[in-house]
Amino acid sequence: MSKGNDVRREVLDADVLFVGGGPASLAGAVRLKQLVDAHNAAVEGGEKQGGRLDPVILVIEKGAHMGAHGISGAVMDPRALEELLPDHMERGFPLESRVTSDDVAYLTKRRAWKLPFVPRFLDNRGHYVVSLSRVAAWLSKQAEAMDVQVFPEFAGARPLLETCPDACVGGKRLIGVRTGDKGVGADGKRKANFEPGVDIHAEVTVVGEGPRGTITKVLADELKLDAGKNPQVYSIGVKEVWEVRPENHEKGRVLHTMGWPLGGSVYGGAFVYHMDKNLVSLGLVVGLDYANPYLDPQVELQRLKRHPRIAKVLEGGECVQYGAKTIPEGGWFSVPRLYGEGFMLAGDSAGLLDSRRLKGIHLAMKSGMLAAETAFETLVEKDSSARVLSRYAGRVERSWIKEELWPVRNFHQCFKGGLLQGIVRSSLHSLLGGRGFLKRLPTRPDPSYYGRAGDFDPACAVDKYDDRLTFDKPKCVYLSGAIHSEDQPAHLHVADTEVCVTRCREEFKNPCERFCPAKVYEIVEDAGAPRGLRLQINFSNCVHCKTCDIKDPYQIITWVTPEGGGGPRYSVL
Repeated sequence: MSKGNDVRREVLDADVLFVGGGPASLAGAVRLKQLVDAHNAAVEGGEKQGGRLDPVILVIEKGAHMGAHGISGAVMDPRALEELLPDHMERGFPLESRVTSDDVAYLTKRRAWKLPFVPRFLDNRGHYVVSLSRVAAWLSKQAEAMDVQVFPEFAGARPLLETCPDACVGGKRLIGVRTGDKGVGADGKRKANFEPGVDIHAEVTVVGEGPRGTITKVLADELKLDAGKNPQVYSIGVKEVWEVRPENHEKGRVLHTMGWPLGGSVYGGAFVYHMDKNLVSLGLVVGLDYANPYLDPQVELQRLKRHPRIAKVLEGGECVQYGAKTIPEGGWFSVPRLYGEGFMLAGDSAGLLDSRRLKGIHLAMKSGMLAAETAFETLVEKDSSARVLSRYAGRVERSWIKEELWPVRNFHQCFKGGLLQGIVRSSLHSLLGGRGFLKRLPTRPDPSYYGRAGDFDPACAVDKYDDRLTFDKPKCVYLSGAIHSEDQPAHLHVADTEVCVTRCREEFKNPCERFCPAKVYEIVEDAGAPRGLRLQINFSNCVHCKTCDIKDPYQIITWVTPEGGGGPRYSVL
């Protein structure tokens, strides 16, 4: 038992801990067990010297079930999956469809101009249309079948850091994580059903908790993982899945669009992917480096659906699920140091995403697999120091992760001058493999791009909804399945709410009311509050996208993990 926050906590010991139940962690856990099993077979067969290994491999996930927080486009490059599990189809991989047709179009408000060719990097023929929710659930079953311990409803709430007794990288060692307490009331007091979080100690921790993760943020800050790197920049993806009429469905069809409704000054675009069983995945990706504080990504998605090309597909259909997440798009120059004493970063936590292809699942899986290969060496050598774990960074450098990301290392930065300039610059960038550009085009944190509200038209934040094709945010929250006990402390911490009703209201008209895709933040009238206004936080609506933590202009919002099991309950996203 260990003490923490004035309570005695149970301690679980693991050899390798994977934080987060996404593709990076689950692929890593499967790969590690494969290596252990192969090692033991070789020892028993006399082909290898040494003893058997019997490590405790543990995966923890904050969602109510594995896959509950899994959301992506998603057209998946199967490269990593084929390496990990060549027989994945025989194992029942949840394939929606192979891509059968691929189009790219430029949208105006009423017209769609189809490009005469599909750029090579957007050629998805043969790739997999998938639901990441289902893929994560399936991967977790593969891991469990190999005796990996998989625990949903275990939110990694804080890293457990110890000062190194001797000189070490960063001066501190990660010895594991603490999961969140359960049964704490909204007033911060323990309820009758209070259960303290568990301290999970591990020789090696692989952090794969997604973008802007709670554990990753603390590690990056305390251990200076971002030193010398470009600031990470993000997009938000807002997405719906529709069940459409059979005559409007073409299994395996993929469409990517640019232009309307975002226009030429906002980085982003839309996608329409035809899944199995008359399901269509529809989404809009919006770069969070936009300037207009009135821009609302969820509203823009509703406008997109009114486009004749999109509305025709959805006509007579029904929206069955909604969700949102942020996407790390800074590129290779924003990837932090990937290791430290006792830990490695993988997947979105490491910023490993190809923004040109709008793909990250295969990179997340491969990074998890490379982390597993390094963790295996720590088991064999009984040494989990940064010296050994640094081999992970070397593996990434030598792998096809670097091979894919290096030629597009400045891709997102090419669009700083707008869509037209971005198309020209990124085309040259792609053609030349990144050569001919500065070694590193700089990035700035997303909030720094805000312009003053008085310079923009507030009308873009206003829309009307018919509740058939278009929906307001409360309806979308309902479609996400988001559930949080309202009798718990808010997991969205605002350091100074006075700023919200003074400076932020005057300068930016409270963009939190718009950049949040789930109506978590509202400025409401309150006669007893300063200036007659106060910030109301509807935290039970939260879909865990992390946009507020990223795009808040004053950086006074901190997203922390709520009680384990809370949040969206995705099944087809």
